[in-house]
Amino acid sequence: MRSGFHAITSAALGLLICAVLAPNLSAQVIAERIGPGGGQGGNGGRSGGGSGGGIARFYAGERARNNALPSFALVKPVRSLGPLPDGFPVRPVFGTDEQGRQTVAIDIEPGTSLYATGEVAGPLLRNGRTVTLWNTDAYGYDEHTPSLYQSHPWVLAVRPDGSSFGVLADTTWRCVVDLSDGIRFAAEGPAYPVIVIDRDSPREVVMALSDLVGRITMPPKWAIGYHQCRYSYYPDTRVRDIASQFRDRNIPCDVIWLDIHYMNGYRVFEFDPSRFPDPRGLNDHLHARGFHTVWMIDPGIKAEPGYPVYDSGTAGDHWVKRADGSVYKGEVWPGWCVFPDFTQQSTRDWWAGLYKDFMAQGVDGVWNDMNEPAVFNVASKTMPEDNVHAGDPRTGPGPHARFHNVYGMLMVKATREGVMAANPDKRPFVLSRASYTGGHRYGAAWTGDNTASWHDLEQSIPMVLNLSLSGQVFCGPDIGGFIDDGTPEMFARWMGFGAMFPFARAHTAVQNRDKEPWMFGPEVEATCRQAIERRYQLLPYYYSLFHRASTTGEPIVAPVFFADPSDPALRSEDDAFLLGSDVLVVAQVTPNRDRVPAMPRGIWRPMLLSGPFNPDLPALYLRGGAIVPTGPIMQYADQKPLNPLTLLIALNEHGRAAGTLYEDAGDGWGYKKGQYLLTHYAAKREGDIITVSIADQDGSMPRPDRTVRVRVLMDDGPDAVGTTTDGTTLRIDLSRIPRPE
Repeated sequence: MRSGFHAITSAALGLLICAVLAPNLSAQVIAERIGPGGGQGGNGGRSGGGSGGGIARFYAGERARNNALPSFALVKPVRSLGPLPDGFPVRPVFGTDEQGRQTVAIDIEPGTSLYATGEVAGPLLRNGRTVTLWNTDAYGYDEHTPSLYQSHPWVLAVRPDGSSFGVLADTTWRCVVDLSDGIRFAAEGPAYPVIVIDRDSPREVVMALSDLVGRITMPPKWAIGYHQCRYSYYPDTRVRDIASQFRDRNIPCDVIWLDIHYMNGYRVFEFDPSRFPDPRGLNDHLHARGFHTVWMIDPGIKAEPGYPVYDSGTAGDHWVKRADGSVYKGEVWPGWCVFPDFTQQSTRDWWAGLYKDFMAQGVDGVWNDMNEPAVFNVASKTMPEDNVHAGDPRTGPGPHARFHNVYGMLMVKATREGVMAANPDKRPFVLSRASYTGGHRYGAAWTGDNTASWHDLEQSIPMVLNLSLSGQVFCGPDIGGFIDDGTPEMFARWMGFGAMFPFARAHTAVQNRDKEPWMFGPEVEATCRQAIERRYQLLPYYYSLFHRASTTGEPIVAPVFFADPSDPALRSEDDAFLLGSDVLVVAQVTPNRDRVPAMPRGIWRPMLLSGPFNPDLPALYLRGGAIVPTGPIMQYADQKPLNPLTLLIALNEHGRAAGTLYEDAGDGWGYKKGQYLLTHYAAKREGDIITVSIADQDGSMPRPDRTVRVRVLMDDGPDAVGTTTDGTTLRIDLSRIPRPE
């Protein structure tokens, strides 16, 4: 039976919230050191030291702590490590505003830069900006749109000396993050705790955040390749033609996406019998050519007796209810729909079970869209806030106002569980439009319905960076813009750097021109081919970065200021970005290429990959002291073994360099049992001799019998090159290489 919570009116709920909140704010603030649950401890830090040092949790008072709602952001409950030391440098001040919301204010010293706040449009630097965290169907958004599709109540602060702290407001209710004068949160609902992480650098703060909110699981290697999508590819003959065009034109691609037009009358889990009469046969055909497919599933279920999904959901009492206890219905693509109550474990189990037959058609990945949830023909664009969710024993019941921001995340959690149950020997890939802090544990993200404009092209870089700084490291925009046609030059430029993002997918809307790489003419096609080929050459490096993100929480792409957090010239640079810590991507995001980005200090060597110089492609630089693994151009991720392996090397001022290569089967779970190979390469120069060798290795996967090519980028002449067999030491004698006079 459902809880009787629906009998609570909105007015009564407001009184209840005030009753919980008001007494807390007059009490003494409770501050404690915390660490990840399960005995993991912390990463040290500037304050407190030792296990869990530098991480604190604050409550407005004893009652606030006792009545705190369960966290959706934290991957597991944290443990208290005792009182907070007096010297902890960040002290939130609790209060209430004129709307009765709990507020949390944190002062910052002059020169402190603020970032993150999740999915936000506009510049990387967020000082002076305000965002509302309320998941919204934000078609055609811009930097003045108050709320977008995801909510991340997290702020990253970087002090003038480069040290850093982060603040997480642990609430799912509508929350305003105001950075116009320091850091200020104001959230509806009951009192909520605030978690502060203090570290020596912003990179350490982001990694420490992952200790609390979790890390991504290694995706299948094909998901790190290039993706092609539109709204929509249909019928199935069109999908086959798109696949053939990619292969015939030698443009690498791993994934083709299927939007809502594959569905039978927009009924999820059903295929249109005329457009897609044989989905299994289509997927088998694409698999044979090296493609994988991702198919869309929305939360809106057509309210139609006789439709099996509706009938089984009704029988199981799985729908969200109105405040009066009746089933809520709203209009989406199929017409009048009901919506699963993903707050219930029983509903998530039911939803997961729907994927068994769906995935049996050869489906590889799932795309959860419209899951804010979006509702048509209502001013709010979503369901009423006083709708009722039953919850489960951990969370308890509550109004939609409480669960709105996690609705999409809970949907993706259930989807991921269903995909894994259907294909237990494969790694799942799920993409979601709506999410919340911690949602990266279940699915990747994209930045929603952007526009084919130079403005949105430019802001796609800081959007990806701020999402990455908020824990969602597997993300990217719709390359080329979802709304409108754009221009050939714009598409080429966007593809140039868009192919470098963790999630690289071109997408466009139903009424637009075709936006496959070849549809803008031969020059743009050549640029797109070269851009995507670069990604595939760097795929060994990307795969290693994903492994690092999955084990340490380090972002895959990062702002340039990560290279030198104390350099004020880098704090607002958002026309360039770092891949890991070793590769700098400098894009030209203005039509006239008249923007000159700030460069980090130190050694950064120009890094050339395949093809001729192309002004539409970003410049790439290799950090001095780094070794980056690259491979041959492939048409899809597992087309052939990594042979030869090419190591690009830039020596530091001491003549040293180091880098890692992570390898495993590319899918499946063998890597969790040690079936991987993690190789640490090292290079050093002594006089005219450069030695390249394996410094260390880990994992039980045998070392492949392959050729290793080495290219050392030099500042005083041509590259120093050499070839060896992997596992043996290479010596390059510079005295034998002609040097300029």
